[in-house]
Amino acid sequence: MAANRLTSDNQVPTAAVTALPTDATVGTDKTVFLRLTAMMFLEFVVFGSWFATFGLVLATSGLASIIGPAYSLAAVAAIVSPMFLGAIADRFLASQKALGIAHLLGGLVMLSLPAVIGTGLAGWALGLIFLYMVFFIPTLGLANSIAFRHLGENQRLFPYIRVFGTLGWVAAGLGVGALGLSAATGLFYVTAIASFVLGIYAFTLPKTPPPAKGARFSIGDIVGARAFRLLRYRNFAVLMICALLTAIALGVYNTFASPFLGALGVENVAGVLAIGQISEVLFIVTIPFVLKYIGMKWALFAGMLMWGVRFALFIVAAGDHMSWVAIVAIALQGICNDFFLVLAAMYIGRVAPVEYSAQAQSMLILVISGFGQLIGSFVSGEVFAGTVGASSAPTTTDWIPVFVIPIISSVIASVVWIIFFRYSRKEPLKAFPVPAGASH
Repeated sequence: MAANRLTSDNQVPTAAVTALPTDATVGTDKTVFLRLTAMMFLEFVVFGSWFATFGLVLATSGLASIIGPAYSLAAVAAIVSPMFLGAIADRFLASQKALGIAHLLGGLVMLSLPAVIGTGLAGWALGLIFLYMVFFIPTLGLANSIAFRHLGENQRLFPYIRVFGTLGWVAAGLGVGALGLSAATGLFYVTAIASFVLGIYAFTLPKTPPPAKGARFSIGDIVGARAFRLLRYRNFAVLMICALLTAIALGVYNTFASPFLGALGVENVAGVLAIGQISEVLFIVTIPFVLKYIGMKWALFAGMLMWGVRFALFIVAAGDHMSWVAIVAIALQGICNDFFLVLAAMYIGRVAPVEYSAQAQSMLILVISGFGQLIGSFVSGEVFAGTVGASSAPTTTDWIPVFVIPIISSVIASVVWIIFFRYSRKEPLKAFPVPAGASH
């Protein structure tokens, strides 16, 4: 494993891979870096090719009534699967193999979605989306875990790997938009192809054996219960609480951003949503500098608070029917996601014991894409059904109540974070020891 890690403390890359050191002593490290960036790029090509405009596809296919339930089921799948697969990757199966198997199975599910949605089979469509997300959601945590394992002590390099995930989402969004598939079921074929490519590629990644291999296995490991022991540490618990609250806003955004842009008359919704990912690229390369001059606590605070600002702009756009204001809100994606999702993963990678690495990253995905997404999509779906969905001739002002929800959750998260999170820049790597009572 050591031979596969990036080990030079003097390596300070820029956003461009070509800026990595090129001397012979770090040649292997550069190769590993490139392989990890390719993994992250493909991971988000898969995600971005369908998730951003899935609601719009349902709306144009006569299934607008199941937009809320579909995203809610996706969130339920995120609750069911990540901890389980994280526990397997931690103890039994190499992480790169788990990643590959999950994507290959997910690709098979995606191949069947166009026909099901095209024939209006709402129940089957919901079932397949649930099944797909059971396979896909854990791969987000696995990809992070693989990257952190091979970075070793050079956790600061993670943003330069993660930025390629953002580029993957951008490429997928622009590609789907250019093909005219933003609102068409054909985009699921794009996702299936990307899933198969990543599924095969995953098996070529650097070996990432289970860190807790040979440790005694218990029923609690099936749901990743050992990672819950980390909640006894104040900062980890506060992070999870604030992640849940902030993810409610993320859930509303994922569920209704594309239908709202459609209601504003925006053309090429997938392309416009890609502006958010371009913003991520611009902001993610600033993370090392932000951490140096602002610090982890305040950078994460900015990410949480900006979700509220984003939806305040959506309300302005809805009230005055100004699509350009909504586009500005989309462009805030860089701060909203980079300074929250990426930094949260980095913090966990820094402080969680290696034995619980995959499960701890999976817990973050569980909280964000599971419980947070579920609450956000379900509550906003109910509000949508009583406002926009209940009107025979809805206007953009009918959307305003939907956007009040994420503003409230964002403000609460920001207040909790300021009061209870205690972070020191001197906090050491793996600051949280293996919790007492854990079996090894």
